[in-house]
Amino acid sequence: MIGAYKYLWIVMLVAMSGCTRKEPTGKILLENPIALTPEQANQLASLPMACMQNEYPNKLGQTLGTPGDLQEPRILHPAFYGCFDWHSSVHGHWSLVKLLTEFPGLEKADQIRKKLQENISPGNILAELDYFLGEHNQTYERTYGWGWLLKLAEELHTWDDPLARELETNLQPLTDLVVERFLEFLPKLVYPIRVGEHTNTAFGLTFAWDYALAVQHTDLKAAISTRAKEFYMNDRDCPIHWEPSGYDFLSPCLEEIDLMRRVLDRVSFGRWMKKFAPQLLSPEYHLPVGEVSDRTDGKLVHLDGLNFSRAWVLYGLAAQYPEYMHLQTIANKHVTYSLPNLVDDGYEGGHWLGSFAIYALINN
Repeated sequence: MIGAYKYLWIVMLVAMSGCTRKEPTGKILLENPIALTPEQANQLASLPMACMQNEYPNKLGQTLGTPGDLQEPRILHPAFYGCFDWHSSVHGHWSLVKLLTEFPGLEKADQIRKKLQENISPGNILAELDYFLGEHNQTYERTYGWGWLLKLAEELHTWDDPLARELETNLQPLTDLVVERFLEFLPKLVYPIRVGEHTNTAFGLTFAWDYALAVQHTDLKAAISTRAKEFYMNDRDCPIHWEPSGYDFLSPCLEEIDLMRRVLDRVSFGRWMKKFAPQLLSPEYHLPVGEVSDRTDGKLVHLDGLNFSRAWVLYGLAAQYPEYMHLQTIANKHVTYSLPNLVDDGYEGGHWLGSFAIYALINN
């Protein structure tokens, strides 16, 4: 179904140089970095566009307190009711904002902007806020959805556009509540959650850190730094060779690395990595891609997400520290395996995988 696009993706992803250069900031990039073309950006934009205002199918993940809690998804979540579940809707909105920032000439830019305005309106966000404040919803979307909400808020904050200022202001009450929830939850979490799905602690803290850094929220940064070090500083020999589990879309070992490279300075991170994952320093290191046997299965297709999330961690690590430059080859192989199967792949992956691909390819 993908036709010529599939081969265009593959040619782009494998035709890369091993030469490197440094930006003035010190961030390391390939001489010919992977980049989306406008045509490919339009294809990826079509995925959240097709579902962000599509109410069904829908997985609410709801705790019922009274019969009155039984409402249509659009009533419960007027901002983020599409794309199968709440968190997928949130990162679908993030995808569109990110693509607009990178490709302002998207074919359907006007339509995208209109839909963003319709969904992220003051009234809709206040209704979302009311849901989160409900007696039985104190832990709703903790911490995966929380992290993506802050990633959306970060993207709006850093987008230089009048629409971004409007949407950021509209979203702010829910953003503030999610920050508050993180600050309340982190001191109570005795042990980190080390899984390859939604509740992974390192993933949620990584996205929350990026938001805190962008808006200079000192309390949130301090809380994340403290807990990250308490959770992970003494970890040794992470068993990445055990990964992946059958439904993973995150790597427990790599997500931990992604967080710690942010909160530790160069010397501390280098020492930590030599104890946590020393094998990654070897240019001979090999990490096989996560293989997907059935992309019509909503759980098994998680492994395409794993390939994208592994890639963004490896790209980010290589971009920060030159001694890990060789890991870009592994990241490229992971992207090359999963990306050609994304466009027009069906609802089981299309409603969320595009966000993972975008984050892997244009965030790092």
